[in-house]
Amino acid sequence: MKSLIVELLKSGTVITDGSWGTQLQDKGLGMNECPDSWNLTHPDKVEEVARSYVDAGSKLILTNTFRSNRIALKGFDLADKVKEINKAGVEISKLAAGNKAHVFASIGPSGKMLMMGDVSEEQLYDVFKEQADAIKEAGADGIVIETMSDLAEAKIVLRAAKQTELPVVVSMAFDSGKDKGFTYMGHSPEEVAKELTDAGADVIGANCGQGIEGFANICKRLKISTNLPIWIKPNAGLPEINNNKATYTTTAKDFSEYIPALLDSGADFIGGCCGTNPGFIKEIKKVINNK
Repeated sequence: MKSLIVELLKSGTVITDGSWGTQLQDKGLGMNECPDSWNLTHPDKVEEVARSYVDAGSKLILTNTFRSNRIALKGFDLADKVKEINKAGVEISKLAAGNKAHVFASIGPSGKMLMMGDVSEEQLYDVFKEQADAIKEAGADGIVIETMSDLAEAKIVLRAAKQTELPVVVSMAFDSGKDKGFTYMGHSPEEVAKELTDAGADVIGANCGQGIEGFANICKRLKISTNLPIWIKPNAGLPEINNNKATYTTTAKDFSEYIPALLDSGADFIGGCCGTNPGFIKEIKKVINNK
């Protein structure tokens, strides 16, 4: 385990941040716009999101780089901006974090399916190495590979990220099967924990996919299957689509009522994913401080 992870955990459970996408939408991001492009076109708005989480109590924040790999950016005609967008994303979060929080850069999935032959393993490695190298060069403290549904892809991204020698978190989305206890590709928490531990992750976990009520069980299953710290970032429930906009009905107070169960299940890093905001982070902080 990297020394920074050890240092972060010395003070107990680490509070991370909440959603970026839904927060940027509230600031005017269009439905068909690339959120990551705002690092270049609206850096002030992106910084507002990052700073709001630091002010709410996050000790570790992410970056607006979830889609900043060459394959995903190609869909927005931005494939030539990989380095520029990742660099700006890291710099914006670092500016907001100051000396109050650490910055782990977000890497999301490619959007292509290995098993369908949409892309090769070698191509995926090269794509994610390009992103990871840009993140490293920009000065991020670590990397979070998140919302992964394919364990094979997650391990390729992990290999690309590990060559930076930064701490690497790998977080899967469990949203399918019995009790939503499996990834879309059918991977169980136990399988994920074993394979990612063997592959050299520093932290493993779960994010997105479902509301917080299902995460204590996922956390427990991950915890008993690895000796690594566990990262948990649930959604604020599942979205309802109204007027082409996703809305989430789980309140920050409702969300916070499940935090004790996550702590009891062994969560080491806790934050929120889609639909959460700085108010959720404040409520998480209250619960953890009173534990």
